[in-house]
Amino acid sequence: MVNTLPVPQNLVTDTWVKASWEEFLALGDRPELEKARFYYDNGSMRIETMPIGSGHGQDNTLLAQSISLYGTVKTIRIKGFTNTSFRKKGVRECQPDIAFYVGADFDFPPKTSQPVDVNEFGAPHLVIEIASTTLNDDLGRKRLLYERLGVQEYWIVDVVAGEVVAFEVADGGSKQIRESKVLPGLDITLIEEALKHSQTQDDGDINRWLLQVFNG
Repeated sequence: MVNTLPVPQNLVTDTWVKASWEEFLALGDRPELEKARFYYDNGSMRIETMPIGSGHGQDNTLLAQSISLYGTVKTIRIKGFTNTSFRKKGVRECQPDIAFYVGADFDFPPKTSQPVDVNEFGAPHLVIEIASTTLNDDLGRKRLLYERLGVQEYWIVDVVAGEVVAFEVADGGSKQIRESKVLPGLDITLIEEALKHSQTQDDGDINRWLLQVFNG
């Protein structure tokens, strides 16, 4: 169906603005916004411009590799997603940098061009935002979104500081943790050490070091 809703003249990016679900969907279909990232929660939307800095890209890759490697070594069933939209129709939507379904009981969402239907597949168990320019929002409004969506764990990687702020989500709220609950035994400090190593070492060196630690 042809989209007949115009793009607002005063369209604001990288902040939350009031919008209906229909307005949100209409903007998401616009080709000029195809590289943007979209969030919707509680009658407001955020259209986020994609980061282009190497810091964001490097940390995004490192986190995805590290968690997948941990799942492999510890024989944890895990399925990762990068820049994928997760939708609870009419209510909320998110497009985190990285997300993982973890454990024995989840079904694989099909490979399509559509957002993952949270009503059908559930929210991802772990969501990660790489915060090169969005730290305050990641700690604030997005944290509320992920609490309401039903994720079990939410990490924010502060690219500038090389730190990871991790939250366990339960009972409608979240609390900070220093050891993962969905990936038992994974210390957040270890991820921060890997981020520090990445400033001077290549991915192969870091993966070999992580393998030694994970197998230790």
